[in-house]
Amino acid sequence: MIVCGDDALAHRLVAELRDVYRERVMLVHPGGGPALGPGLSVPGRGRSSTLLGRVSAAMTGTPPTPVAVPGQVLQLLSGLVGLALLPLLVAGGLEALGTFRSASTLRRPPRGLSGHVVLLGLGKIGTRVLAQLRDLDIPVVCVEEDPEARGVALARRLRVPTVIGDVTQEGVLEAAKTHRAHALLALTSSDTTNLEAALYARTVKADLRVALRLYDDDFATAVYRTLRAAHPDALTRSRSVSHLAAPAFAGAMMGRQVLGAIPVERKVLVFAALVVAGHPQLEGRTVAETFRPGAWRVLALDTIAPADRRPDLATPHPADGEQHPTGLVWDLHPGYVLQPQDRVVLAATRRGLAELLGRHPQPHTRYGRNAQR
Repeated sequence: MIVCGDDALAHRLVAELRDVYRERVMLVHPGGGPALGPGLSVPGRGRSSTLLGRVSAAMTGTPPTPVAVPGQVLQLLSGLVGLALLPLLVAGGLEALGTFRSASTLRRPPRGLSGHVVLLGLGKIGTRVLAQLRDLDIPVVCVEEDPEARGVALARRLRVPTVIGDVTQEGVLEAAKTHRAHALLALTSSDTTNLEAALYARTVKADLRVALRLYDDDFATAVYRTLRAAHPDALTRSRSVSHLAAPAFAGAMMGRQVLGAIPVERKVLVFAALVVAGHPQLEGRTVAETFRPGAWRVLALDTIAPADRRPDLATPHPADGEQHPTGLVWDLHPGYVLQPQDRVVLAATRRGLAELLGRHPQPHTRYGRNAQR
């Protein structure tokens, strides 16, 4: 800071400012000063040149040296330009920093957002659902309590609006614009959190479509019936993840027997390929006699000889590279009697398939008995 003057007020002002800014305050005498000696003055153009030199020296922080007037003017102009550009440079840097931070932070839900899907939970299942919804160009607003959850990075990369907070706390679902949402997907790992969020969302919007992730299937059934009775005009779905995933694990454990599984409402329909031999429910019976309502039904018969059959009907291209025709006959005569060497494709419930496989002969060993248990 520069103070120009030679009166008592200038000296007092410098003394006051130095108490605050210390050595960053400099007093410049118009006519004389420390550089020329007290009491000396330079008349006319010399005085202006001396004052200009001192001001330039004060701005550049260098001791005054004898410099020509054009050089002093250039020094003064460069200092003024630097002071003028400094705020612009600082503002530009702050703007760039703000742009970088906004790109690396999560978006907030826009004010006019409506008709979107509110996704609660960005764990394993929530992350996959988020990716599928974005592939379908469906607007999504995510709510996640843990800012380090695996799906938060995906939401940030996809620029999906995300609210960080506990859904059971007041104001979190409101921030996700639940009152203007089209559907709510409660996919957290906590059944209590999902149920509480669904109930609160229904109080905000009675006709909101809700899908709940619950662990226990019996509990999911009870919740489904209760919500459907309380809100008959709204669409409600509750699913047990373990119940839906069980057929896939069972298929992996049983190898080639299970061809696929389809969830139907609260049950799972399993398609399996079985050899008739060793199954008294099938062997020696007609196709009509083998049908058991609610348990299983024979759909097709593999007419290829056992030596030429495809090992796995679920694999379209066998690993051995040879062409094995399926030979499946779907239009079976109800009076056809199943032979021990026949292989059939049937649709069964989980309990029905367990009953069929449970009666299959097992080796009478300690491990075999444990496996049956």
